[in-house]
Amino acid sequence: MNRTRMLILSFSALTLSVLVTLVAYRILSSRLSPPTSKTTHLVVAATRLSLGTKLGDEHLKVLEWPQGIQLEGAFNDPKVLVGRGVIIGVSPNEPILESKLAPKEGGSGMMSAIPEGMRAVSVKVNDVIGVAGFVIPGTRVDVILIGSPERHDADTSKVILENVQVLAAGQNVEQDVNGKPQNVQVITLLVDPEDAQKLALASVDGRIQLALRNPLDLERKNTVATRKAALFTSASAMPPEKPALRPMPARKLPASIPVVTLPPIAAENPKPRILKVELIQGSEKKSVDFEFKNEE
Repeated sequence: MNRTRMLILSFSALTLSVLVTLVAYRILSSRLSPPTSKTTHLVVAATRLSLGTKLGDEHLKVLEWPQGIQLEGAFNDPKVLVGRGVIIGVSPNEPILESKLAPKEGGSGMMSAIPEGMRAVSVKVNDVIGVAGFVIPGTRVDVILIGSPERHDADTSKVILENVQVLAAGQNVEQDVNGKPQNVQVITLLVDPEDAQKLALASVDGRIQLALRNPLDLERKNTVATRKAALFTSASAMPPEKPALRPMPARKLPASIPVVTLPPIAAENPKPRILKVELIQGSEKKSVDFEFKNEE
C-alpha cells in the first residue's frame, strides 16, 4: 500500500516538473527570439558616388530595411533617382537621401553642387600653392595675394579671402582609393559674387598662395598687409650703415680769369691830437700848435 502510494506521488511530481519545464521554455523562447516585423525596400549606393555623379541603374541597389525604422529623405524606388546629380559624396551601401542630391531637373556635374547665390571660381595652382596636394574638396583655405599695389612699391602680401571652401580640385573631386590626397593643377573655390571679383583680379595682377586652415576655426583675422622690407628688420637687427660720402668732382677753371681790383676802403680818420706850446720872447708872447701824426 505504501509502495503504491509512493509510486503515484513520484509519477505526479515527474509529470508536474515536465509541465513546468515546457512552460518556462516557451516563455523564455518568446522573450529571447527577435520580434518579427515587416520590412520595406531601401535604395542604397552600389558603389562610391563622388560629387557631380549622375545617377544611373548601375549606381543603385535595393536592400531590405525594417519598416519600423524610417530614414528621413530615403527612397524605396530606384527609378525615381535615375538622372539626378549627387552634391555630397556617398559611400557604398550608404542610403541615398534627398539632402545629398541636387534638386529635380537641376542637372548633374559641378553646377549642381553650387548653392544658390554662390559662384565657383577656378584658379591655376602648383604643388606648392596647393599645399602639397592636401587641398582637396571640402577643405577650407585662406587666399593670400602677393604683388605690388603700385609699380614703384615693393612686393606686398595680404590675405584677401578667409575661410573659403574648396569645391573641386583638378579633375578629381574626391580622395583616391587609399584615402590619400591627390596633386592637382586647378582648384575651384566656392565664393560669393563680390569675392569672385576679388579672386579674378588677384589672378591677373598678382600671385596667389593658399593657406590650409582647420575647418573648425571660423574666426576671421583681417590681417594687415606685410611688405617685403619688413622681413629684413627686427629689434636685434644691426643699424644700417651710412653711405660713404663721395668727393665732389673738381671743376676746371677757364684759362684766363679777369681780376678786378677794388679800391681800398678808406678808414675813418680819427680826431687829430694837437699840442699847444706858448712861446715868450722878450715882451712878445706867442702860441704855437703842434699836431701829432698817426704812425702806421
